[in-house]
Amino acid sequence: MQALLLAAGMGKRLGKYTDNNTKCMVEVAGKKLIDRAIDAVNYAQINKMIIVLGYKGENLKNYILNNYSNIGIEFIFIDNKDYAISNNIYSFYLAKDYVISDDTILMESDLIYENHLIKQIVDLPKPNVVSIAKYKSWMDRTVVTCNDNSFITSFMDKAEMDLYNVENYYKTVNIYKFSKEFSKNIYIPFLEAYMKGFGLNSYYETVLKVVPSFSGDVLYGYEIGNTKWYEIDDAQDLDISNVLFETGKKKYDLIISKFGGYWRYDNILDFCYLVNPYFPPKKMVDKMKVEFNKLLGAYPSGLSIQDMNAERVFEVNEEFIILGNGAAELINSLGHITKCKIAVGVPTFNEYIRCFQNSDIVKIDNSQNDYQHNVEKYKDVCKDVGMLCIVNPDNPSGSILTQEEIVSILEEATKYNTRVLIDESFIDFADKEKKYTSLTNELLIKYPNLIVVKSIGKSYGVAGLRLGVIATSDVKLLNQIKSDMQIWNINSMAEYFMQIFNMYKKSYILSCEKIANERNRMIKEINNIKEIKAYPSQANFIMIDLKQTSSYDLCVSALNNANILIKDLSTKNYFNNKNYIRVAVRNEEDNNRLLSFIKVYFKC
Repeated sequence: MQALLLAAGMGKRLGKYTDNNTKCMVEVAGKKLIDRAIDAVNYAQINKMIIVLGYKGENLKNYILNNYSNIGIEFIFIDNKDYAISNNIYSFYLAKDYVISDDTILMESDLIYENHLIKQIVDLPKPNVVSIAKYKSWMDRTVVTCNDNSFITSFMDKAEMDLYNVENYYKTVNIYKFSKEFSKNIYIPFLEAYMKGFGLNSYYETVLKVVPSFSGDVLYGYEIGNTKWYEIDDAQDLDISNVLFETGKKKYDLIISKFGGYWRYDNILDFCYLVNPYFPPKKMVDKMKVEFNKLLGAYPSGLSIQDMNAERVFEVNEEFIILGNGAAELINSLGHITKCKIAVGVPTFNEYIRCFQNSDIVKIDNSQNDYQHNVEKYKDVCKDVGMLCIVNPDNPSGSILTQEEIVSILEEATKYNTRVLIDESFIDFADKEKKYTSLTNELLIKYPNLIVVKSIGKSYGVAGLRLGVIATSDVKLLNQIKSDMQIWNINSMAEYFMQIFNMYKKSYILSCEKIANERNRMIKEINNIKEIKAYPSQANFIMIDLKQTSSYDLCVSALNNANILIKDLSTKNYFNNKNYIRVAVRNEEDNNRLLSFIKVYFKC
């Protein structure tokens, strides 16, 4: 058995990372791709490795000879002088004399994978193997279908795929095992005929397409299961691969620094971001899919129509409410026009500190009140500031003020003409007996100093649509906010979601009740573990005091050992290195997976 690595390509899409070296010299998670490939070949006990060089080939050759001359692998180098005008079909062809003389593991140089994968393919008692993975949305290029015996029945590129039938597709991992008989009698003859007709600038997979048609059950599809791998074509692929293959504390720090986009990383269960998993329902999603083509090519409506949508959903006069591209856009716009002293209960959502750069921030330290809202301090500060910001329920504690407490704060603030901003992004998840809203015409009219902010993405399960509202009967203030915003700030898909929401309002209410039930169950189970304490919460998240256990170490362990991402609060202001975490409330299955990890971690 021998290995063949195709490493002639220029890797132009990787930009600066391949200015001076070929792709397999790029580092991923602190280790070059070529080092990983050689380690995998060595682990599989393969003692001959043929490498087709091209772009910056001397650099690669010298690196290998200087670092791997004594590991027991014979390295053979083939120079593809035409690398700039050819593709990997020609690189493979240049190695034909070797592949017809021995069984061969074919590898591409821009792949990263776990070390054991090559050995598994070598040990598989099948002469010709195509490594494959269940198709997922991030995958590109060649996919295959298989019969009931796992033999490849067809190869196709992305243009030929039926995207409504993806459950039957597998992506080629681009690691193959070819017997010398297959190479000599089937593949090389097809390859030569294709090159005579179509030239050098194509891919070897193109030739593989004809094999199932002419030769039947020859290529066995080996599904690699949960083995990690990635194909690195551009800088974003490199960024994703660094996260997937990093380990320990570096992995956790790296992924937390991304501030979202975690859907790009396979199998990570995200307990950081706070999105309703029970809404929207399938029927609503299907309705949006039906309209997708129309919406994709259509301009959204302007601000005035968006505000009418907000009026319909929240039953607040349209002149009192603005629909924004997420609550963050609205908070940012308010921050631009506000110049006064602002009191903020902390710790809390950081946008209420970051966005008000033209104002002096007065911080009310709720950590001194066991991270619960302090009504008396809120009232007392009203005489000294121009605006008071309250997140209710608070983030990260989940602490909630009653409606009576909110009204008492508004009454006190009115005496001093102080504005009160209430962010109630999470209030829909409160228990039935504690649930209310300040987002009403009655309250807004009675208290012109009241501003209500609400994130729609979080509680309505559509974080990707970026929706939020701000409301006040102070029309002059709203017009100032609007003047800071774009006329087309909401995309067409988000607009359509708002337009049809009321058809599914009952489903939304039920989804929030499910979250409340799950939250209460989780708090009870967590508090059965004597080493830790879950705080009472009325939001779709729970703050947990780990007491003497390092919160950072637990979060690192959760990600590395269970693929669970948890928010570590120990480095946040007002936690003073105390061991606190915040976990989202997801669906029952996901929550059970988190609870199982925590129980194992604390040996319960």
